[in-house]
Amino acid sequence: MLQDTPLGEGWILLHEGSELPAAVPGCVHTDLLAAGVIPDPFLGRNETEVAWVGRREWTYETQLRAGSGHSAHEQTDLVFEGLDTAAEVRLDGRLLGRTRNMHRSYRFDVTGLEGRLSVRFASAYAEAEAVRGKLGERPAAYQEPFQYIRKMACSFGWDWGPTLVTAGIWRPARLEHWSTARIARVRPLVTVDVEHGLGVVELAVEVERTRVEASLAVQATVGGVRVRASLDGASGVVRLEVPDVRLWWPRGYGEQPLYDVELTLLHGDDVLDAWRRRVGFRTVELDRSADEHGTGFTFVVNGERLFARGVNWIPDDVFPSRITRERYRERLAQAAGAGVDLVRIWGGGIYESQDFYDACDELGLLVWQDFPFACAAYPEEQPLRGEVEAEARENVVRLMPHPSLVLWNGNNENLWGFRDWGWEERLAGDSWGEGYYLGVLPRVVAELDPTRPYTAGSPWSGSWERHPNDPAHGTHHSWEVWNREDYTEYRREVPRFMAEFGWQAPPAYATLRRALPGEELVPDSPGMLHHQKADDGNGKLRRGLERHFVFPEGDFDRWHYLTQVNQARAVATGIEHWRSRWPVCAGTVVWQLNDCWPVTSWAAIDGDGREKPLYHELRRLYADRLLTVQGRAVAAVNQGPDVWAGAVRLRRMSVEGAVIGEASVEFTAGARAVARLDLPGELEPVGAKEFLVADADGLRALHFPVPDREIPYPRPDFDVSVAPGSVTVTARSLVRDLLLQADRLDPEARADRGLVTLLPGEQVTIGVSGWKTPDPDAARSALYCLEPSR
Repeated sequence: MLQDTPLGEGWILLHEGSELPAAVPGCVHTDLLAAGVIPDPFLGRNETEVAWVGRREWTYETQLRAGSGHSAHEQTDLVFEGLDTAAEVRLDGRLLGRTRNMHRSYRFDVTGLEGRLSVRFASAYAEAEAVRGKLGERPAAYQEPFQYIRKMACSFGWDWGPTLVTAGIWRPARLEHWSTARIARVRPLVTVDVEHGLGVVELAVEVERTRVEASLAVQATVGGVRVRASLDGASGVVRLEVPDVRLWWPRGYGEQPLYDVELTLLHGDDVLDAWRRRVGFRTVELDRSADEHGTGFTFVVNGERLFARGVNWIPDDVFPSRITRERYRERLAQAAGAGVDLVRIWGGGIYESQDFYDACDELGLLVWQDFPFACAAYPEEQPLRGEVEAEARENVVRLMPHPSLVLWNGNNENLWGFRDWGWEERLAGDSWGEGYYLGVLPRVVAELDPTRPYTAGSPWSGSWERHPNDPAHGTHHSWEVWNREDYTEYRREVPRFMAEFGWQAPPAYATLRRALPGEELVPDSPGMLHHQKADDGNGKLRRGLERHFVFPEGDFDRWHYLTQVNQARAVATGIEHWRSRWPVCAGTVVWQLNDCWPVTSWAAIDGDGREKPLYHELRRLYADRLLTVQGRAVAAVNQGPDVWAGAVRLRRMSVEGAVIGEASVEFTAGARAVARLDLPGELEPVGAKEFLVADADGLRALHFPVPDREIPYPRPDFDVSVAPGSVTVTARSLVRDLLLQADRLDPEARADRGLVTLLPGEQVTIGVSGWKTPDPDAARSALYCLEPSR
């Protein structure tokens, strides 16, 4: 039987003549940080102090005893699941091989060898700049040379991330000892007849042999079904039919049953090797048919059409080797807790670890997987072209077992960039990646994983005959609004699928305090500006605020609160509008769920894992049932499986709390459908002092006809009481967008809800965890709401 020897211990990192302890998996930055050589690059402006790390060569070493304890085996392989990135591997001075791709694994035959194992990493900058010098300049959204090397692009910085160019053995390493044969690859094709409940698993098996003449067999089991077959040569296929399978569904549509699949490689009665995975039985299609509105982009799972409630995912740490299975589970559980059912893995990051997809399988989160290309023209010449195909082949097969994975996407914004960002003229005929997105990648997916759809890019309208970012066709990214306009402009369009849009806000107060120790917090303080990577980010935040609020200069706490309110308002404006237009619009994917360090960004969860008000707003926006006022109509959006019937209570009110007019309107929203109710003319609010309240089944929608800066809000009047685990607020006046910033009470404290508006006489109880010393005065000091314009 094949035996593994993990190689996680005993490594050293050579630095300035010293041997520093090294972690595997890990990276140079984390090893230097642990050794006290560099300061924490996440704090203050330390990022700039450690820029030298990415410009140097680095060497890792350990002592390898390849045959120790396993002399009976015929072959020993040294396996690296991930090397970041341009590396030279030597054993006792002998060159085993060279690598140049972070996204691949590597295997070297070290049978009978032992001695000093050395992995020397070239600077990723040096490697990328050498390729650029050979192939010529290609345009990109950023100046760093990330498109010339197959490495996580955002290592080189992004408009939300630091420039920390890593190197190291970033995924596990091991020795594999085996005899006669081993399983080299298993490609599982999982299909199901939804109507009859018949599941089929076809396992395409490839083996590597030391003895060509040996008689081999494979045995596979799944769902109580067992099949054994002989294996001639180096490959074969095992087919298992499983009756009465339970379907795997996205969260909110059903359960997520998973089936254990085991395949063993046999020589007579001897087990040589085994392969184990979990699979789920479901179908997935992408409906891209044309209609009177353009060209659709609708996910269909098990025959059920979905409005995708999505978020974009970036690497959860700029040092991915630090992300544990538990951290993946925590972050993705947060996503599920916000009503999310689709997570898009963005193309400037990585193919995530098995732990990520395992969690999505269990939580019912659909995964949209970008291939790692983002915001740049990528050369197609060798050696990059060969690396791209090799990494695609490996990762498509690696991720195929996961039922959560529902889409392969060729790139992020590169097709759009070619057409709109001046690339075509600058390239003057040079390659830029089109051959990957419209050639290599769809061919690899069609050959290896025909059970899943592929799309050439995001955004992509499906054809060069249309603009790549045409909202009427395929996927659309909306960034004009954040960059230049007011978020009310989201209502201008009804895209077929909104794959990226978002609005910035700073992280939680406690996150800022940890990241900027000792700094006086003001929006444009040196540390705040360093942790704001977007072009004119603070200017855009300010202009966004000025369209809606009047706020005092020099009041950081007020600025911090209002930017968080504005972020939640902006995203809500878009999602409410687009959800109310289902089925024309079939999904929204908010930019972004998470952060990779403490930073002002578009994230709903900040770099320390704290939820912003946007996170709690997503829980309302992505719930099965959503009530929203859209123009002169009220929309009852029902994504649940049952009919939603009832009555909407409509009240036209004054900001002083008087009811000016009232009505009850009955509605029926079918399963997975939207009901639109015309607003009676006499209930439309007029002027700055009036607003509309719509209530149905515990849900509420508010409509104020003018910007907040024009509304004469009364001075907020409310009572506060506390109990262990809760804060209760009772309103005596209209209290708009009340927010308890629990982390101001204690860095470990969390509130269970975000922004809430109370009418006079209403009460809300906010659950608070992690607050050890409840105190009413402290609670009041951590409560914020809108106040009269000064």
